[in-house]
Amino acid sequence: MKLLIAGALRAVPLVLCWAVSLAHAADTLTLEHALELAERNSPRLGAAIAEVSRARSGIRTARTYPNPELEASTGRIRARVPGAATGQGVVLSLGQPIDLPSQRTPRIQAAEAGLAASRFALDEARLMLRADVKQAFYTVLRRKAEYELLHDNQKLLDQIKNRIELSVNVGERAKFELVRVEAELANAMNQAASAELRVAQALAELRLLIGVNIPPGTEVVGEPDPKRLTATIDKLVEEMNEHYPAMQRVRAEVSRAENRLEAERANRIPRPTIFAGVDRDPEQTRTLVGVTVPLPLWDRRQGPIGEAVATFQQAGLAAEQTRLDLRHELEINYSRLLVARQQIEAFEGGLIRQAENALRVAEAAFRFGERGFLEVLDAQRVLRQVRTDFLSARFDKQAALIEIERLTGRDLAAQP
Repeated sequence: MKLLIAGALRAVPLVLCWAVSLAHAADTLTLEHALELAERNSPRLGAAIAEVSRARSGIRTARTYPNPELEASTGRIRARVPGAATGQGVVLSLGQPIDLPSQRTPRIQAAEAGLAASRFALDEARLMLRADVKQAFYTVLRRKAEYELLHDNQKLLDQIKNRIELSVNVGERAKFELVRVEAELANAMNQAASAELRVAQALAELRLLIGVNIPPGTEVVGEPDPKRLTATIDKLVEEMNEHYPAMQRVRAEVSRAENRLEAERANRIPRPTIFAGVDRDPEQTRTLVGVTVPLPLWDRRQGPIGEAVATFQQAGLAAEQTRLDLRHELEINYSRLLVARQQIEAFEGGLIRQAENALRVAEAAFRFGERGFLEVLDAQRVLRQVRTDFLSARFDKQAALIEIERLTGRDLAAQP
């Protein structure tokens, strides 16, 4: 008993540490945790996984041999001439349809291509889900940063309003200046409230994607990825054509349509049925062995072959259209990345520092009574706009990187 109590006491610190770590994890949501929750709970992935299972069953169907056919009949035999035997007659026959290799092979290959297409569709769904979760996660961070900027602006205007109100009360400034700054403060409060609502909307979008409820008070923690893309657009297009699951999926769809066309053409050859049977009557027993072959006189499979040809043509055109659409999307995001990178370099190169210096000069002049508060408001508005544009450029760069990683399949390759 003492040993049990001592062991329990030694385990208490470990349990407490574990509980504290769980509580801390519940209070924060990182990008890795959001991706893990999405892949575990998203219905989109579940539907894609079910499609893979269906395609796997399609291969089993394509490989199945036709069932044999058993025919049995009996009847009363009556003699029509004197001396002939009468009695019961029995006919038994067993037939086996022959699955010709020319028909079986393309049918199985079409099913295997369908399985490959469904697996590529699952990879594509996973990439799309991860990209959507990342976009929603960074949108939350962006909205929070915008709210913080507007909230800081509101606090700064509130400080200016208190100074001007004190100056108005002692008669140093006109009341018009107080009315103007109160209007600016009301506008800043309205913008901050709107930004707070946009944070809630972004959280709702993220909650929808990860498939679970985010507890109140959960802090979304993260920063834009600072990594730099060095590959050229031609290299990215090459990676997309080789690795992006949608490109591999449409190629598998073309292969499936081609094998289905070959299977329909092979079905023009009649499928024979080999049979063996016994015909027994009161006087004799006959053993029958033979083959039955349907005659393709009326149905020559012209309709199914024509449909298969059209399906094959559609698959080829859809593959080409997919390639063009994905290249266009990749080029757009690559240009978007270059523009955002150029803007970030400009902001970091001196625009933010110049706007901050202008605001400090205006505030100093305002404190010493050399300038009015309108100059401070103008300088503050310029700095707020510069910071907002810088924030937008950072997250635009992040959004473009996410889409490029998705289109080139890099995000899928980076997963364990």
